[in-house]
Amino acid sequence: MPERDLYEILGVPRGATAEEIKKAYRKLAKKYHPDVNPGNKDAEEKFKEVTAASEVLSDPKRRKLYDEFGADALRTGFDEKRAAEYRRWKREGAPPGGMPFDFGDFSTVNVGDYGAFDFGSIFGDLFGGAGGPRAHGRVRRGPVASAGATTEAEIAIPLRDAVLGAERDLRIEGRTLRVKIPAGVTDGSRIRLAGQGRPGAHGGPAGDLYLEVKLQEHPHVRREGKDLYIDLPVTVPEAVRGAEVTLPTFEGPVRLRIPAGAQTGTQLRLRGKGLPDLRGGSRGDLYAMVQVVLPRGSDALRKAVEPLEALYEEDPRAGISL
Repeated sequence: MPERDLYEILGVPRGATAEEIKKAYRKLAKKYHPDVNPGNKDAEEKFKEVTAASEVLSDPKRRKLYDEFGADALRTGFDEKRAAEYRRWKREGAPPGGMPFDFGDFSTVNVGDYGAFDFGSIFGDLFGGAGGPRAHGRVRRGPVASAGATTEAEIAIPLRDAVLGAERDLRIEGRTLRVKIPAGVTDGSRIRLAGQGRPGAHGGPAGDLYLEVKLQEHPHVRREGKDLYIDLPVTVPEAVRGAEVTLPTFEGPVRLRIPAGAQTGTQLRLRGKGLPDLRGGSRGDLYAMVQVVLPRGSDALRKAVEPLEALYEEDPRAGISL
């Protein structure tokens, strides 16, 4: 198969940033993913192709080698130092004494798991392994083992699992995988499942599967960074006199003291009850937001609040201005 430029495969310029490469890959991977195109062999090959291209261009070291040496750098056992020496030898005009290497030709070499680059006739001693150094003056030919392509998928995780960690069964491409969810994951976190990607070629190891986390919204708890917020309804007497109430948390109920005179919007902080830090940093906090709840309207309620009007010494909206 003719060699294709990896930047062309992803549709990005050579000067593309890492973020642009990532964005382009995600767009194409979603378009050609086998789950979206069941039974479509062309889409499957496209998916393998863009995945393998992304693997190279997303790795700064491999991308640098590719930019310098082209498709040669993708061959198994590529020797960067020998390649640089050869190029220097050619640039200096092939000085007397002959070539410093013994050249040979190569068989087609698989890259990732999407196809092959035909390197044609290139110098043979730059590479090790199959098709590499000559044995008694002859080039060893045959299929080259290569690792399988990395694949990606999304996993929706409830907020409880992000706080406590969990294990879940995930159904993907006809397989059921047991996934360990570490405490502290958040939107965009990636969980790596080693060896669960595409199978390798010619006995090569399978690629990895990366799961991108999408946190589900909770009906009662909202998240801001590592901090969590929950509304805490209290009665008028509890807010006026103060009280001790029970607050549910992901780790079980806790007793919380409501200060006398608490207003709607008063924040009560519970240290270390928020989201853990994946990198081992400090844990977030949980904030209970006081919400004063009035009883349902009745004649008794209207009569009860009439004496309260005399207690307001000023207009509660006097400080509002735009």
